[in-house]
Amino acid sequence: MTLHAAPLPAARLPLVADTSFGDARTPLSVLLDAALDAGPRALEPLLGAEPVDLRDRFLVLLGIYDLHTVALDVVGPRARFQGHPVVAEVKDRLETAWLAELERDWQDAGHLTEATDVDRVVSAMRAVAAKDRLPHAYKWLAREASWTELVDFLALEGGPDGGFDDLVAVCQVGLSGSAKLELGKNYWDEMGQGDPDGVHTVLHQRLSAAIELPHVPRARMPVEALERAALGGLLATNRWLQPEMLGALGLLELQAGPRCRLVLQGFDRLGAPADAYPFYVEHAEVDPVHGRDWMDKAVVPTVTEKPAWGPRIVKGAWWRSTVNLRFFEAVRRDLVARSEAA
Repeated sequence: MTLHAAPLPAARLPLVADTSFGDARTPLSVLLDAALDAGPRALEPLLGAEPVDLRDRFLVLLGIYDLHTVALDVVGPRARFQGHPVVAEVKDRLETAWLAELERDWQDAGHLTEATDVDRVVSAMRAVAAKDRLPHAYKWLAREASWTELVDFLALEGGPDGGFDDLVAVCQVGLSGSAKLELGKNYWDEMGQGDPDGVHTVLHQRLSAAIELPHVPRARMPVEALERAALGGLLATNRWLQPEMLGALGLLELQAGPRCRLVLQGFDRLGAPADAYPFYVEHAEVDPVHGRDWMDKAVVPTVTEKPAWGPRIVKGAWWRSTVNLRFFEAVRRDLVARSEAA
C-alpha cells in the first residue's frame, strides 16, 4: 500500500527526524539510489559496501524492497536491477546482520520454546498478542493527544496494517487447503469484497483527505519507523521466511481491532470529520474476526501439517510485536517532546 497525501505546511511538518549520519562517509543509501539510476556498472563499487549506521541500513533495504514490491510505474526502469548480483549481495548481507539481531533479542527475551504441538503454538501466539495489546501510545491518542499530534502519529502509522493486502497475497503463495482459503478470504476483505468504495486503500485515502494526512518521506522518519516499514519487505522478499511471515501477519490481525477502537475514541474526543471514521471503524469491527479465523483456519492447520513451522510462526509474531512497540513509543515520545518544547 503506497499512500500519498499533500504535505503539511512547513510549520506543521511532523517528526523531522535527525538525518545526519554517524560519520563523514557518503551513506550507502545515497550511493545505491544514484547507482540504480546510472546503470549496472555504477552498482559494481557497492559490492561489500557497509551502511554508515542503522538509519542508513534500513534506507538501503527499503530501497531494495521497492524494486520487489512497489508499483512498476512508481519504481520505473530501476526495477530491472531487482536481481542484480550486487543488489542481491548487499540485501543478503544487511538482512543477515538484522536477522541476527532479531534472533538475539528473541533469545534474550527468553523465547526459546521449540514447541511444535498445535495447542502450545496457539497459546504462545495469543500470549504474544495479549502482551501490550494496548500500547501506551494508543491510550495517549485516545485520551491526551492534541489534534496535530494525532494526525502526525497516524501519518507515520500508515494504518494498523499498511500494505497488508500485498503482504497477504505474497504470504499465501505455496500454501494449500484451509490456510490458503483463509488468506484468500482475508485478501478479499481487504478488497472490499468486490466493492471499489470498500477497498481498504480507498478508505485510507478518504481518511487522508479528510484530516489532511501528510505524506512523510523516509528522510523524515525516525529509525524505528524505517525498521517497522522494512520488516514487511524482509518477510515478503525471502520465501524461506514464510512461517515467520504467517505469524507476523496473524499478530497484526490479533492486535489491530482494540488499537483502532482507541483511535476512534481520539476522533470522538477531538471532533474528527465523518470521512475520518470508516477506515478505523472497519478495522475495529472486522479485525477481531480476522484474528480468530487466522488462528483457527490458517495457523492451526498449517502447524498440524508442518509442526516444524510452529516455533517460527510464533517467532515472526514476536518480531512484529517488538518492532511495532519500539516504533509506537519512539513516535509518542518524540511528539510529546516537540509539543512541550513548543
